[in-house]
Amino acid sequence: MRCWRVAAAGLLMLGSCVAPAAAPPPAYSPVRQPGQAVFTYSGELTQGGWIRGRAPSGTLSARLDSQTLVLDRDGNFFAAFDRDAGPSAMLVAQLAEGRTIETSLTVAPRAWNIEHVNVSRTQGKADEEFLAIRKPELAQIAAARAVESPVAGWKQQFIWPVKGRISGRFGSQRIYKGGEAGAYHSGIDIAPGAGAPIVAPADGVVVLAAEQPFSLEGHLLILDHGAGLNSAFLHCATLAVKAGDVVRQGQVIATVGMTGRATGPHLHWSLMWRGARLDPLLFAGPMG
Repeated sequence: MRCWRVAAAGLLMLGSCVAPAAAPPPAYSPVRQPGQAVFTYSGELTQGGWIRGRAPSGTLSARLDSQTLVLDRDGNFFAAFDRDAGPSAMLVAQLAEGRTIETSLTVAPRAWNIEHVNVSRTQGKADEEFLAIRKPELAQIAAARAVESPVAGWKQQFIWPVKGRISGRFGSQRIYKGGEAGAYHSGIDIAPGAGAPIVAPADGVVVLAAEQPFSLEGHLLILDHGAGLNSAFLHCATLAVKAGDVVRQGQVIATVGMTGRATGPHLHWSLMWRGARLDPLLFAGPMG
């Protein structure tokens, strides 16, 4: 589906990809819904989880801890909890009448798959040639994830972008000899076979489409679902959309491959909200 540009007059030309420039957040009138003086919410209140909810009537602005929430005209919002989130968080609403309403949330811990290996971690020093390639790639990824588009995919029940064998779980991590921790797995790996179509898990705007493969991610696609939530799809064989395209849930956006640093054909799907790494399994549910 073509072709709506997030900021037609302000595109950032970044290497071979085009990322829409981040627009300032819209100004919201006070939330007005009768008879509600508290936050209401539901979701997955756990590390790597999320909530959707509604702010109190008369809210001018709201936040989760230090993160400002996007409110639609009815006061609906999305918020989420990092893989390493602490045991509590605070929803705060500033009302037009001057009052502040606070709601404390309990964030349940997770038992991550931690593997202890009796070998030392090997850390090769990145050479200057690799860094010269990698730094612009990281800049493109950061710019894409900073975009917040006026779309409402965050309101939808997410679907699986592909279905197949899960070959890597979110949050898994290795602890090496001496207690040194490796980086945890930031998404979920799904192996449906090379060439399988990848569909959009929810509505969104394409904010990065790496037509030239990135060094690690290969053909990388990032969708902005609005309200600070975005999806990344790594190691794609082909891309079916371009930066600036609006896509709808279930639309084919790419095919499964093994471009970049991958040992076999699979999709690495990751979700992020305002820098917090989230568990895709808690969005899409069990794979039917």
